[in-house]
Parts: sequence; structure tokens; C-alpha cells
Amino acid sequence: MNYNLKEMDTYAKKWVKEAGENIRASFPKTLNVTSKSNPNDLVTDIDQATEQYFIKKIKETYPDHKIMGEEGYGDEVTGLSGVVWIIDPIDGTMNFVHQQRNFAISIGIYVDGEGMIGIIYDVVHDELYHCIKGNGVYLNEKSIPKLTEAKVSESIIALNATWVAPNKRIDHQLLIPLVKDVRGTRSYGSAAMEMVYVATGRIDAYMTPRLAPWDIAAGIIMIKELGGEATDLRGEEFDMLKQNSLFVSKPGLHGDILRNYLKDGKW
Repeated sequence: MNYNLKEMDTYAKKWVKEAGENIRASFPKTLNVTSKSNPNDLVTDIDQATEQYFIKKIKETYPDHKIMGEEGYGDEVTGLSGVVWIIDPIDGTMNFVHQQRNFAISIGIYVDGEGMIGIIYDVVHDELYHCIKGNGVYLNEKSIPKLTEAKVSESIIALNATWVAPNKRIDHQLLIPLVKDVRGTRSYGSAAMEMVYVATGRIDAYMTPRLAPWDIAAGIIMIKELGGEATDLRGEEFDMLKQNSLFVSKPGLHGDILRNYLKDGKW
């Protein structure tokens, strides 16, 4: 198997930056379309074009690597042996269409099932979050400090309001006590962005009942690298071949919330 982590990291960051330039170049055209009746056609084209760009670059450079992508242009990945690139070309599509901000490119690179490289690029702000396992996490060239413990009463958590209103997926009553006990809640509409906000300490935790592997592949590598916790809502490890619930947070806070707020949920 052909892989060199530092080399792959260098290539991936270069490709992500180039893809970001292409997305930014689409903004004027996207603005024109979002004023029409169906703004989703163009953004779908951009999602697809971005993923196809990554696939072309990866396959040219690493033909024996596998690719799992949101738009379905990658390989049919049934196992995580070897090197697997897990790609979300635009995480936060609704934000991309309506706001042209609060979205990101997300790439996680796994080797024999272990997350080794995480890259999340906030395209609008030109903020590149990146890590190689064991070498720390960086925002552009600045090292991000390790996460410290937090208390529920002093925490801001990211949680979509859907989950504390009647819905078809979970009992909305389960999370209401947590929402009442924390200092505040936020929702940004992009799992990748919310995970880097936990990594940088801008928020203290993020949780959601259902995400795909490409939503979480990069972010969980970063949070674990910084000493945070990343599990599903039952406190269990992820299966990166299927959809998962997600709960990431600062250390200490994670166990407290699992024990006192999440233990009775049917996640």
C-alpha cells in the first residue's frame, strides 16, 4: 500500500485550497441563482464538481487508495482496510446557498480504519484546520491548544432546535433538561464547522442524532488529538461505514452529560 502521511497531508491541503478558490469564484453566479425558484441545481453542480476534482487528483496520485464521498462519485467502500479518503465537498449546503458562509470542505484520511489525517477548510474565511495524528492540530499555521475540562452550567453546546421540538427521530423531551442547564446553545448548520468550534474552544460540545461518515470523518480526528471526547450519543465508538449519532465535547463534560442527560435516550 502506497502512503506517506506527510506527503498525503501536503497534497490534500493543496487540493482543498484549490477547491476553495473554485467555490469562491462561483459566488456571484450562485447569488444570481438563489434569487430564482430553484437554487439547488447550481449548488448540486458545485458539490459534484468539487468532489470530482478531489477524486481526479487522488486517483492520479494514489491509484490504490479508496474514496468515500457524499456525492457518490467515489468507490463503493465496504471496508476500511488500506487508505480511505472520506470526503464532504461542501458540508453545510443550505448555508452555502442561503448565506455563502458557515460551510466547509471536510476530508478525513483513514489507514486500516484509524483516522490519521483531518482537514476542514472554512472556505469563506480562508481558515484551514488540519492535523496528522500525533502531531497536534493547527488553524492555518498556528497550533491549537489542548482542550480543558468544562462544567455543564458554564458550557455552550451546539444543538439544532429540531431536537427539542416534537420530531420523528427522538423523544424531544430528553434534551430539554440539558438545554435548560447549560449556559447557552448554538446551531451553525455544518457539522464540520461545529466540530472545529469544539476543537478551538469556541463552543464546549456538539451533538446530533444522525450524521454520515463524511460529516464527521475529519472532525473526530481533531477533537481526539486535542484530548476531547468523540463518541455516538450512547458513548460508543463510530462505525465509519454507516450513519451515526454524534457527541463531541471537552473532556469531563462528555462523561457528565452522558451520565446525567443522555443515558435514557434511545439513540
